[in-house]
Amino acid sequence: MVLSQRLHEAFKGAVERMTSPRTVSAFKEKGVLTPDEFVQAGDNLVSKCPTWSWEMGDPNKRKSYLPAEKQFLITRNVPCLRRACSIEEDYKAAGGEVLLDNDGDEGWLATHGFDRESKDEDEVVPSMDAQESSARPSRNFRPLVPQDDEDDDVLDMDDVGDDNLVEANDSLSQPDYLLAVEPEDDHILKTRTYDISITYDKYYQTPRLWLTGYGETRHLLQPELVLEDVSQDHAHKTVCL
Repeated sequence: MVLSQRLHEAFKGAVERMTSPRTVSAFKEKGVLTPDEFVQAGDNLVSKCPTWSWEMGDPNKRKSYLPAEKQFLITRNVPCLRRACSIEEDYKAAGGEVLLDNDGDEGWLATHGFDRESKDEDEVVPSMDAQESSARPSRNFRPLVPQDDEDDDVLDMDDVGDDNLVEANDSLSQPDYLLAVEPEDDHILKTRTYDISITYDKYYQTPRLWLTGYGETRHLLQPELVLEDVSQDHAHKTVCL
């Protein structure tokens, strides 16, 4: 698998060096982009989503058919709270895809999933009377009566003798410091983050998406761990190492 991928990348590189970039638009006919169209789409993405930005990249790897300051797009620190397998399990348990009736037309496809048996049930709305009754104070409520201040015995500092004073101990006055240790608990949510980049692929004449994953301690994720956050329908197919 790795050998065939390397051979394919070498073949792609040779073709890209010998061919010129596309200059005629064929997006509607073939779904491909010219470098200019890629830049225009990137500008639109940056304007609509400020988390995305253009990057210049390594000067030695810049593509001459793209502006020097717009070599690729990137958005950083995108959180990934759950693994793809757990999301797929919840999705299937919730009923999967459901076709919603839209007045006899083709309708809409609900991809978020929900319980098919309970989708037609009316939502239970709590009664406003019950909320008002629970918000009313009890009739048996009796406010607390403040105590008489004259009964309180307050010690006067003038009445305190020197014999009653205790010298402060410097060793006891020092604050105690606690060392924070991460508990060994499997139920702690491990949050991963991703840097997502978009480059222009001259061989396929389409944008190409790249994922750079980081663990909770900001260490780089191995490619096998990154595939845990990819749907199994796309892993090793449209998403490869």
